[in-house]
Amino acid sequence: MAHVDPAAQLGDNVEIGPFAYVDAGTVIGDGCHIMNGATILNHVKMGSQCTVFPGAVVGAIPQDLKFEGEESWVEIGDRVNIRECATINRGTKASGKGVTRIGSDTLIMSYAHIAHDCQIGNHCIIVSYAGLAGETEVHDWGVMGGKSGSHQFTKIGAHAFLGAYSRLSKDVPPYVLAGREPVVFEGVNRVGLLRRGFTEEQVNEIKDIYETLYFKGMNVSQAAEYIEANFPPTEQRDTILRFIKNSTRGLIPKPRPTR
Repeated sequence: MAHVDPAAQLGDNVEIGPFAYVDAGTVIGDGCHIMNGATILNHVKMGSQCTVFPGAVVGAIPQDLKFEGEESWVEIGDRVNIRECATINRGTKASGKGVTRIGSDTLIMSYAHIAHDCQIGNHCIIVSYAGLAGETEVHDWGVMGGKSGSHQFTKIGAHAFLGAYSRLSKDVPPYVLAGREPVVFEGVNRVGLLRRGFTEEQVNEIKDIYETLYFKGMNVSQAAEYIEANFPPTEQRDTILRFIKNSTRGLIPKPRPTR
């Protein structure tokens, strides 16, 4: 039998499989499926139509020595799939957030780990065995490749794709492909953008912006000023400039010349 604490709040048509554990202080939305052997600990708020697969653990306390037992949360949107043995930890007060957040329509693949206070957007994919250190951000439509790992506070921008086995210590700006060792800019995520409805004109605009940022001999501040002054305002341009402004760990570099 499953264990469902009487203090857990379950929506309509929630399915709880054999040997699953649902703790007190959880809120699980309509139509969710908590499969056999999955664990939902306290201080988890889950939206509707989510599925948690066997062995996954959602809401465990942070693996952070600064955690002092304070109330903190995991908040999950709608239609999120959390696959086998993935782990998602609660937030901490030390971060100033106190919540680990997963957006809607996101896929967390098997054995991925999402640490305290991470902020994952909508339509993201965290591939198997990826490890997100505390306070990592993955913006909408971002993809983090299998067996990749992020340093604390790093950011992956909207529609960006980080390749498998990557060790991320700098921020990946929006709309780009990133990979190699160490991680570098590898071009614009053209295929992904076109699949999501971006036009050729928009993709070419993004390409021209990154040509300016990485290959015109300017530092990041100079390039950002040039882009703002010489490219017309668009959602794509403004998303890139906003990301640059808010970057705290610096951007991934351009590729090194090959011999």
